[in-house]
Amino acid sequence: MITASQVKELREKTGAGMMDCKKVLTETNGDEEKAIELLRERGIAKAAKKSDRIAAEGLVETYISEDGKVGVVVEVNAETDFVAKNEEFRNFVADVAKQVAKENPADVEALLEQKSIAEPEKTVREVLTNKIATIGENMSIRRFVRFETNNLLESYIHGDGKIAVLVEMENGTPELAKDVCMQIAAARPEFLDRASVPADRLAKEMEILKAQAMNEGKPAEIAEKVVQGRINKFYSEVCLVEQEFVKDSDIKVGKLVESKGAKIVRFARFEKGEGLEKKQENFAEEVAKQING
Repeated sequence: MITASQVKELREKTGAGMMDCKKVLTETNGDEEKAIELLRERGIAKAAKKSDRIAAEGLVETYISEDGKVGVVVEVNAETDFVAKNEEFRNFVADVAKQVAKENPADVEALLEQKSIAEPEKTVREVLTNKIATIGENMSIRRFVRFETNNLLESYIHGDGKIAVLVEMENGTPELAKDVCMQIAAARPEFLDRASVPADRLAKEMEILKAQAMNEGKPAEIAEKVVQGRINKFYSEVCLVEQEFVKDSDIKVGKLVESKGAKIVRFARFEKGEGLEKKQENFAEEVAKQING
């Protein structure tokens, strides 16, 4: 019987996942040394050593099912942008997107525990661990969004995997949906429309705008009116339907779509490494470390 404390101790020594630790301890009848050897043989301990490295590069990817009913956008991170050009890594990211579309995991943790559709004898976590060991960089599946609908789905990838967009649209054409995707990629809207802006975000913005107006010397009652005018500019920046269309600044995106008899239902925009701390390379320091052994 393998105890929780044995699993915990092996995990602390190797950095491997709990399920991996429990598995090898069971296979070795609780012999910790043999369990560590097994983890090393399988590349899991090697992968664990890389787990503290910052992975802010990698790829974003999209996938739309053959019947057009399911669309997915995913982000898988690695340490360097060189890995994004690695065919094995790119295939893995594409497999992750298909996995999310077909198996509909609740979240990333659930995804990792699923049997891989690409390698059914392994879980997605095990496949990922093997990729870390063979490619030689820390990697992680960071996030995904999955849309399932009878409406039109369209996707767009910009910059060879730097920005990915997924759009759901009612009554639209693929051409119009592609234009909207490119708008989202270029103009970075945060929300679909005014109703989508969270109340706390709006309140904070109005508080900032009021402080700006009062710092300009305007009386409180005038500042309130100034805020109402300026908040429209805020909406025009963060709400997709209120943005100027990048191909024709004389029309708003919402009006353009409406004129075509269509409606944007929802969208997702992933930018590779967005919000992650980037690894800062210091080559002089790196060379010095190598010289000093």
